[in-house]
Amino acid sequence: MPISIHVMFINYFYINKHIVSCPFFGSAHKESTMLKPHEVLFKASQKEEENLAFRSYLKTHADPDELDSQFLRLHKELFSHYDCNACRNCCRECSATFSETEIPLSARQCGMTPEAFKTTYLHQNQDDTYDTLHQPCDFLQKDGSCLLGDHKPASCTDFPFTSRPGRILSLLQIVQNASVCPVLFEILERLKAEYGFRYH
Repeated sequence: MPISIHVMFINYFYINKHIVSCPFFGSAHKESTMLKPHEVLFKASQKEEENLAFRSYLKTHADPDELDSQFLRLHKELFSHYDCNACRNCCRECSATFSETEIPLSARQCGMTPEAFKTTYLHQNQDDTYDTLHQPCDFLQKDGSCLLGDHKPASCTDFPFTSRPGRILSLLQIVQNASVCPVLFEILERLKAEYGFRYH
């Protein structure tokens, strides 16, 4: 193989922890920078002040609709390649919230009546929603799957809520959840880059 062609095959440039291929290969390939589940709490604590400052920046600089689109795009991109069963920090560290209408299907999945399900697993809140009693969640299985299967509440299926509209109104919750979810932590880091945000 001629040297020039050989060089084209091995000519990769490492820039800002990303691998960028030479034009011969077409689009660039990015090295994964996703934190491991056990790393995210420590890393998020290191970035807490920075993330809070970014929250303030977004509230005064971001267009709400555009911000929703950015969150949704990154949510789809990153979660499409992420195995949540290998993480489940949210199941171990957060409470699930059920509406009254979500309980019957979840109870049936467990072979229980709604009232027995509430008594066994849930605590009623003042707004007539219900939170799970324990952390880790009682429904979390050893393999990372959920006992409730497809009948989980929206508070579980939608976590960390980056696919929902109105994100500019819940940025504090997003910053807090970044200490739990590696994907959300990465979404914030990518948004900082897109906005050119620098923390000093």
